[in-house]
Amino acid sequence: MPASPPPDRPAHNRPALIALVVVAALACLALGWWQWERFESASGTGQNLGYALQWPLFAGFAVFAYFRFVRLERGAGEDADTAPAGPSVAREIPAGILPERPVAARDDDPELAAYNSYLAELNRPATPDRSAG
Repeated sequence: MPASPPPDRPAHNRPALIALVVVAALACLALGWWQWERFESASGTGQNLGYALQWPLFAGFAVFAYFRFVRLERGAGEDADTAPAGPSVAREIPAGILPERPVAARDDDPELAAYNSYLAELNRPATPDRSAG
C-alpha cells in the first residue's frame, strides 16, 4: 500500500479561530441574558428588551461569519488548483464602476507657475548662505 501524504489541516479546523467564535458567541448570548434580566427587573425598559433580542442575533452572526469565511477560503483554495494563472475574471472590477482618476495640474498654467514662484520666494532664506561660497 503506498503511503499517502499527510492531509492538510482544513481551514475550518483552526483552534484559535474556533475559540474566538465560541467566545464571541457566548459573550453575545451572556449579554442578551443580562439584558433580559434587566428588562424583567423593576427598572427595565423596552430598550432592554430590544437589546435582549439583538444580542443573540450578534451571536448568530459570529457563527455565520465563521462558516462563510471557511467556505470562501475553501473555494479560494479550489480556484487556485483549477484556475489558470492570473486574476480571476469573476473577481475583477468591471470598467466604469470606479470614478476616473484626477488629472494632475499642468505646468503650462501661468497662474500656477506664478503661485509656485511666489511660494518659492517665500521659502527662500532671508540671509544668504555663507557656507556655499
